[in-house]
Formats: sequence, C-alpha cells, structure tokens
Amino acid sequence: MSLKILLADDHRIMREGLRSLLEKRPDMEVIAEAENGRTTVQLSRRFKPDVVLMDIIMPDLNGVEATRQILAESPDVKVIALSMYSDKKFVTEMLSAGASGYLLKDTAFEELDSALRTVVNNRTYLSPKIACLVEKDYSTSSAIKDSSASSVLTNREREVLTFLAEGKTTKHIASSLNVSVKTVETHRKKIMDKLGISSIAELTKYAIREGLTSLET
Repeated sequence: MSLKILLADDHRIMREGLRSLLEKRPDMEVIAEAENGRTTVQLSRRFKPDVVLMDIIMPDLNGVEATRQILAESPDVKVIALSMYSDKKFVTEMLSAGASGYLLKDTAFEELDSALRTVVNNRTYLSPKIACLVEKDYSTSSAIKDSSASSVLTNREREVLTFLAEGKTTKHIASSLNVSVKTVETHRKKIMDKLGISSIAELTKYAIREGLTSLET
C-alpha cells in the first residue's frame, strides 16, 4: 500500500519538485497539493492523507494553525514541517501544534525519505541541523506550555490575529471565516485585551515574533 502524501507549500516550483522526487518511490503517492493553509485543511479532510508535508509561512492560514486544525479533526495524520526557517520559535510552535517532524528545505531528499518512514511508524523526526536548537527546551513526549499565542489565545483568535497581521480587512476576515464583521471585531478586541496590545502595528510585530506570520507575507 502506498504512503499517501499531501503537499502544502505556496511555491508551485517547490511542490512540483517534491512531487517529482516522491513519485519516483514506488511506495509513495502524492494525492493532493495546496498553496495555502486553509486549502490544506480542506484537502486533508477530503483525501485523508497519511502524511502532510507542511510549509510554515503560507497565506490564508499559516502552517502552524493548519497543523492544529488537521490534527484536531484527524489525529492519526502525520505532519512534517518542511521550512526554510531554523528559528527555535518556528520549530517549537510546530511541534507544540502536533507536528511529528521538522526538516529544513535544504535537506537532501534521502533525509526527507527517512523522515517520512520514521513518522509513519509513530516516531518523531527532527533534522540533525536543528535538533540542537530544541533539545534543551522540548521533550518529544510532551507539548510545550508557555505564555505564547498557542496558550493565551483560542484557535479562532489565532486565526484572526494572523489575518490582521497580514493586513487583511475586517470584511475580508469575516468572509474567509464565514462569520459577521461584528464577530471579527469582537475577536480583535479580545485579542488586544489578552495580549495588552492597542494597535494593529503591535499586533503584527507580535504575530511575527510568535511565528504566526512573517515579513514576507
């Protein structure tokens, strides 16, 4: 039986390259591709992959939030972060969200192959290049609990925060989340109250520090 893989990356050339490499393996199949986090969640729900290769910084729901939503619905799915970012913050946020592995995009394909086979056997895989960043702060048997957005805000509040940090209008956010403008405004007020922040500029800085978005989005 082939390993069913969902590719999530906002760069088409990256997805095409990964698909080409993965499909050379007789026991691996790329069943779907997504260019943003929200589509990744939808495709995971529809196709039920064994593994999601997840970029972290994507538009319309980042990889951390997409991972949380996927695993909340389908805890048996394995998520491997495949990112250009080696910052400890990104690594710990993805692992806290439930990811089973974390690789850098300059990883050789042989390492990706090894990571895929490791996580489907219910083990965690961290690239040797980044393992040293988290070994003192993270035990693979327990989640990280701190005062970051992952523990202070609800899932929906983190979604709204991400949209706000990306410069989306209240109307756009309401449409994307299928809620009213008033509901979005309520979420925004709660976010600011919880974080002690009074401006969108400060919210954006906070979201970048927390790995919810980046200056590139």
